[in-house]
Amino acid sequence: MKIPKRIQPLVDDGLVDEVICQLMSGKEATVYMVRTGEEIICAKVYKEANKRSFKKAAQYQEGRKSRNSRRARAMEKGSKFGRAQQEKAWQNAEVDALYLLADAGVRVPQPYGCYDGVLLMELITDDNGEVAPRLNDVVMSKEQAIEDHEEVMIYVLRMLCAGVVHGDLSEFNVLVDDYGPVIIDLPQAVDAAANNNAKAMLIRDVDNMTNYYGQFAPELLGSKYAQEMWALYEKSELTPESELTGYFAETSGNADVNSVMDEIKAAFEEEEARLERIKEANELD
Repeated sequence: MKIPKRIQPLVDDGLVDEVICQLMSGKEATVYMVRTGEEIICAKVYKEANKRSFKKAAQYQEGRKSRNSRRARAMEKGSKFGRAQQEKAWQNAEVDALYLLADAGVRVPQPYGCYDGVLLMELITDDNGEVAPRLNDVVMSKEQAIEDHEEVMIYVLRMLCAGVVHGDLSEFNVLVDDYGPVIIDLPQAVDAAANNNAKAMLIRDVDNMTNYYGQFAPELLGSKYAQEMWALYEKSELTPESELTGYFAETSGNADVNSVMDEIKAAFEEEEARLERIKEANELD
């Protein structure tokens, strides 16, 4: 196929030898299958900020620090240089998260590097070499759903232990190969300790996954893994070896009206995002 403009510099530099096909196009990036030497990998081309439809990016960037004080000031002021640095930080966040989570024992694609807004990384395939499907395209037995849900909960736990919340985890951001789920799409990953939205995002991530697997195993519905994890995390008692039960007793007390309204608002936003993801998936079929 014709080489996309953003990938051409990588071809010129010998990092990519051939662009085979486009795999998918989402709200934040377009992913291509490319060849480098004898290996087939992915090239994720991030869309420019003014072309991304990812909503409320500021919520995800809260707590991200720049080690360079000049860059940090520029990012805060929103200057042209600052916007460029903010965009670079958005792209590098996924690379950093992939390395961090792989070390933490989470199944993610292996990154090979990010070059001018193009992330080169492992292509997840099945044993026959076919591109692994997204979870939303997979139908499974009750037993398989319970097993895979448990595995994803372990990954979410390990991510939180590493100080990371995915922030956009759903059946559209998980691939399934012959060995189970693989977590993808992490440019919006947030710092659990520094982002005020981290708890709400964690709950939304876990609810998304539980609701999907719950289609096949209804007994998973109603579990409270996110609340259980967060309670342990806040007390500094969460470890990669923590054994979760899925049960969590909410503390009783007077209702916080603002919190309730925030939850209702978040639910509406999540439903809107879910419908958008379904629309994108249907456009690719």
